[in-house]
Amino acid sequence: MTTRLTTLSALVATALAGLAALLPGAAAAQTVQLGQTATPLSAPSCPKKTSLANCNIVLTRTTAVQVTSDSVINPMRVNQQGWIVSFTVGLSRLVPKAKERATIIKGLDARYGGAPELALSVLEPEPGNTYKLVAQSGVYGLTPFLGRLLQQPMSVPPRFTTFTALPVYRGDVVALTVPTWAPVLSLDLPRGRFSYRQSRRANCNHPAATQTAQTHVGGTGTYGCYYAGTRLEYGATEITDTKVPRNYAGKAARR
Repeated sequence: MTTRLTTLSALVATALAGLAALLPGAAAAQTVQLGQTATPLSAPSCPKKTSLANCNIVLTRTTAVQVTSDSVINPMRVNQQGWIVSFTVGLSRLVPKAKERATIIKGLDARYGGAPELALSVLEPEPGNTYKLVAQSGVYGLTPFLGRLLQQPMSVPPRFTTFTALPVYRGDVVALTVPTWAPVLSLDLPRGRFSYRQSRRANCNHPAATQTAQTHVGGTGTYGCYYAGTRLEYGATEITDTKVPRNYAGKAARR
């Protein structure tokens, strides 16, 4: 596994170097890692002596943003204009046994409307824990990658070949949107050091009963469900000092 992840990391690094060369102003570009604090990102697992049935590591039908990691406030906040060119996400394998895992995945697929998947979202903060969705990637299927720390250049799924970086501006935050389900939560962490929010404000102690994920660019959502002691295992790579071209199709109209 270590060799495979090392190889994947090398491929991602090569891809990022290529993407930087394609962007305007690439000569001045710098790379910034969002969300990767002192505790390395990892594929989450249930706490010891906790069964999967009693383990809430699965994020369902919502958009979520990390607000504290290792006591760093707003670790997914963008501090300089640029482009999000890749993401990293830790995906639990749920249980060790493949046959049991297949049964669990089938049940989760049926309950939450499909196979595990996610999209990367760019949010503009507004007053009162409200965020406006200003950009969003395509949706990525996750089933083949469960149990891994996935590092992936931004692209159109499922071929992962077309470059579709997301423009970001100072003050934006990068979030995960999960239309179905994704096992991306690490639990039982120090409550004062780790926390995140979901794009809903009711029934916070249970999985979302309806679809609450932000998917309409330009729409707003209230992130009223707050979870202390939990980490969303994700991060993003930004290339800075690269202005968004005036004719870029994905440019947000807010600037």
